[in-house]
Amino acid sequence: MARTALVPVWFAYRLAMGLALGLAAGLGGCGAGATLDQLPASMGGEPTDLPAKPAVAYQYPAVHDMPPARADTPMSDTEQARMEKELRSARDRQEVLYGTAPTSAAPSSAGAKKKPATAKSDQTSGATANP
Repeated sequence: MARTALVPVWFAYRLAMGLALGLAAGLGGCGAGATLDQLPASMGGEPTDLPAKPAVAYQYPAVHDMPPARADTPMSDTEQARMEKELRSARDRQEVLYGTAPTSAAPSSAGAKKKPATAKSDQTSGATANP
């Protein structure tokens, strides 16, 4: 038996439709920017009080360029400890000066950790039993 001619016609039809849709989508965005600039504001164009466009387009930074190496070196441990001590003393002087110093005579123990609150006896560890 001979094959019918419907399969090649259907394939040609689908190919033509795909090309037509692709061409329409590709040409749909051409020239829309210049046309919208010329439309009056009453038809959806740019308003009259809109600031003028810059003469030179914005230059985006180069994404893959690495910054140059730093000229100065990071602080050593002793320098960092000295700076922290100076900052603590400056904070204490300001607290005394502005009257926000702690009321207790003992120095603040920022480095001391609080003990965790003890769990009540009727609490579980967070796990619930499935029925």
